[in-house]
Amino acid sequence: MSNTIVPAGYQASLTLYETQNAIGVIKRAFEDNLASALTLKRVSAPLFVDPATGLNDNLNGVEEPVSFVVPATQKRAEVVHSLAKWKRMALYRYDFRPGKGLYTDMNAIRKDEELDNLHSIYVDQWDWEKVILPEQRTLDELCATAQAIVDSICATLDTIQTKYPRINTTLSREVSFITTQQLEDLYPALTPKERENAYVKTHPTTFLMQIGAPLRSGKPHDGRAPDYDDWMLNGDLLFYNPVLDAALEISSMGIRVDAASMDRQLTAAHCDDRRALTYHKMLLEGLLPATIGGGIGQSRLCMLLLGKAHIGEVQSSIWDEETMEICRKAGIAIL
Repeated sequence: MSNTIVPAGYQASLTLYETQNAIGVIKRAFEDNLASALTLKRVSAPLFVDPATGLNDNLNGVEEPVSFVVPATQKRAEVVHSLAKWKRMALYRYDFRPGKGLYTDMNAIRKDEELDNLHSIYVDQWDWEKVILPEQRTLDELCATAQAIVDSICATLDTIQTKYPRINTTLSREVSFITTQQLEDLYPALTPKERENAYVKTHPTTFLMQIGAPLRSGKPHDGRAPDYDDWMLNGDLLFYNPVLDAALEISSMGIRVDAASMDRQLTAAHCDDRRALTYHKMLLEGLLPATIGGGIGQSRLCMLLLGKAHIGEVQSSIWDEETMEICRKAGIAIL
């Protein structure tokens, strides 16, 4: 059964041709805004990695990466889930200094993803990472960075609305900062996703912090791999999406684990076997720089700024026939 929602009276503001042009404008403008705000340089990034390096993102620990054997090496390669760990290794290898960072296009295949208005098996995002000093591993640094990303997004909206004034999207630059425990305390009877939707309706730009560790209810708000974000120093950037009347996660980010926090989190997540992998050994030995980083969804940002109802309106992917038929009948143009 399709999980697609058709908003009542939905009609796209732009034609297919205009949409393709607008996607290009958004991507160019946002890259420039983000790079300027966070002092980032563009780099090239891999589509697949050697699993023995430990560089692939394990997400929630249950998603199976797409993999294949490379005939020339007779070794297996995995299509990346994200570049969370690869970026930190790159900053180390490229000798980036504190205050400087990198960004790149990340393309992934998440074959186990459940398909709906916001989720596709194809993931495209800007992955970014920045070197910080160890003393900058603070909530203040995390929140200031989240605000800089919000400002970059709002500036991008200004750019696209100058070109297409009929786009009526509005965003708030004022960010509400809240922890997952505070959110659970506010809405103890709701599920985590229901809590996000309820809160973001009255706080349209929200940075939800401290994701991964169990709450007082005994369950985490959401899953986080134990070996990149520090669970006490991370967060999701959420915007209210009036088209779907729900919270839309645009970015997952965080200050990355140091040796002590990864040591704790690997044990808590029952992932001590990862300690033997190259990346994990280097981090535990203190060889990798302190960093902050995250991913920002390209298609999701285009959805938000252009007022689209389905992610398939701004990216090409594969959908089940029922979803395609629902969208055809509703006049939702899937690429």
